[in-house]
Amino acid sequence: MLLLLLIGAYFYLDSRLNRIDVFTDYTGRPADTPGTNWLIVGSDSRQGLSAEQRKKLHTGKAEGKRTDSMMLLHIGDHGNTLVSLPRDSYVPIPGHDPNKLNAAYAFGGPKLLVRTVEQATKIHIDHYAEIGFGGFVGMVDAVGGVDMCIPQPIKDTAAGINLKKGCQTLNGPEALGFVRTRHAFASQDLQRVQNQRKFLAALTHKATSPGTLLNPFRIVPFVLRSTSDFSVDQDDHLYNLAGFAWAMRGLTKGDGLTTTVPLGGNGYSPSAGAYITWDTTKAGELFRALREDQPVPKSLRPAG
Repeated sequence: MLLLLLIGAYFYLDSRLNRIDVFTDYTGRPADTPGTNWLIVGSDSRQGLSAEQRKKLHTGKAEGKRTDSMMLLHIGDHGNTLVSLPRDSYVPIPGHDPNKLNAAYAFGGPKLLVRTVEQATKIHIDHYAEIGFGGFVGMVDAVGGVDMCIPQPIKDTAAGINLKKGCQTLNGPEALGFVRTRHAFASQDLQRVQNQRKFLAALTHKATSPGTLLNPFRIVPFVLRSTSDFSVDQDDHLYNLAGFAWAMRGLTKGDGLTTTVPLGGNGYSPSAGAYITWDTTKAGELFRALREDQPVPKSLRPAG
């Protein structure tokens, strides 16, 4: 009966996943590459938030949704690699003029975003995961908050946070402000993508720790929130998310690399506004290593 209960629980939770049609074949799509590649997207969707919640979370009233963060997770034989793809990256967008990376999502949703990333990196994307503001806050609160060490005070009225320097536990609203803020830093979006990587790894570590897995008052709410608030491809299942979580936990234990795609410079165009470019040579080396499931060259690894 216990076995039947576990099987039933699995299929129930699997059925709660919000599935969307993400992947499509097209001429010139990169062939399947070694390892497993995830495109992880954080959107600014306010769906499901009341007016009071929007005010409390300082999310504003914007309708629709855009991509606040995009990360490429490669799971391979030489460790796992998590690469931030800054939203202001200037890239070719199929069917449109070159623009910022997050414009691909605005123009054509997840399908066009995946295609844009595949064309820019020449890496075949296998899985897709997306979460909005409300789901993010709920997941953080479900595990009792997430411990983070803040190297400097962060005050940003637009993001609704006033964090002191030092190690502390961030609740859902504080965590949302932490991964959203960029005005508090001189490097703005570049520091924000680092914070997003660190927090995603810390959240996954907390969610897969014994203190959460063995505590029904934490693991049950967390699993219910994560399965209902994550959007995944129509062919993805709960075991795929489990593999994703395990890979992220490995990153928190030093099994792999977290970095930002090597950047080249800045630019401006009337249609895109101010943007940043990738270092063509270094970014090409990074993506080639991931594409061939080889160790990332030491010259591309962050110092320290």
